[in-house]
Amino acid sequence: MRLRHIEVIQAILQTGNLGHAAELLQLPASTLSATLQEAEQQLGFMLFASVRGRLQASRETLLLQPRIDQLYLELEPLKRLGDSLRQHQEPALRVVCSETLAQPLLPHCIAALRRRFPDTPTTLSSQPCTEIARRLLMDECDIGLSLHPSTQSGIDCLKLTQGKVQFLAPHGWLSPRQKYIALQDLAGQAMIGLEQHDPLSRMLDSKVQALHPVPVIQIQVQNYQMMRSMVEAGEGLALVDPFTAVGAKNSGLDVCPLSPAIPVTLYALTRKGCESGLALNALLDIVRQKAESMLADQGVVAL
Repeated sequence: MRLRHIEVIQAILQTGNLGHAAELLQLPASTLSATLQEAEQQLGFMLFASVRGRLQASRETLLLQPRIDQLYLELEPLKRLGDSLRQHQEPALRVVCSETLAQPLLPHCIAALRRRFPDTPTTLSSQPCTEIARRLLMDECDIGLSLHPSTQSGIDCLKLTQGKVQFLAPHGWLSPRQKYIALQDLAGQAMIGLEQHDPLSRMLDSKVQALHPVPVIQIQVQNYQMMRSMVEAGEGLALVDPFTAVGAKNSGLDVCPLSPAIPVTLYALTRKGCESGLALNALLDIVRQKAESMLADQGVVAL
């Protein structure tokens, strides 16, 4: 099948009508009908049957549909690039970050980037680290930002800055001049657990579970921001990444690093051999500066 055949099949699947499909593709109905007949002749089976005035997909077409849908998803980045070139725009910069970074850090960075590159369309989404690596390898994004390095062979990991795991508690839990908290001080305490594990949470969980007595975890949540919210609600204590801890003191929580310190590194992930443009390089500088500033302002000093 040629790409034009696939476009016609997809349009008919969407509309169920030859005329509406022709309008969707901006083609004469006669041309679309001829293309459909040509596809059926090449394939050797009927693609659609007319049922009560609508075109109903055959069994064979329904078997083809998942592959056709996947092909359209893979062609979407090429279409967006073509649209940008036609409109004389810069290619879009596609940014994916871990959920932890989606709120405190990346919106400010993207805003700063847009002031410097107003003609560069930018997209931002959040995904787990493993999904960030997959999307990079599939050329579905240009840069990933994560608190965990990728072990994929086709991914480069650049360290941008580093902070420390932070302890969160309701106001007044820590003594006024307390600068840090020892891990053993959490033994037997009521703590908030994390349901969706990542490398950092797995490591912290193993340390917490080794305490005697083991902390009591009756509430588990999906991400670090929800852990912080539960601490604010007075439901327990939490160990979080330094970006989740940004602004926690201003919201009334007690915050301090864990002792011994556990470093948390902010990484930029890119495809190996992929040429970086001006906007991407500028974003790396902005993220590094913003991250260091946020951690320093909140007393979560980078190592």
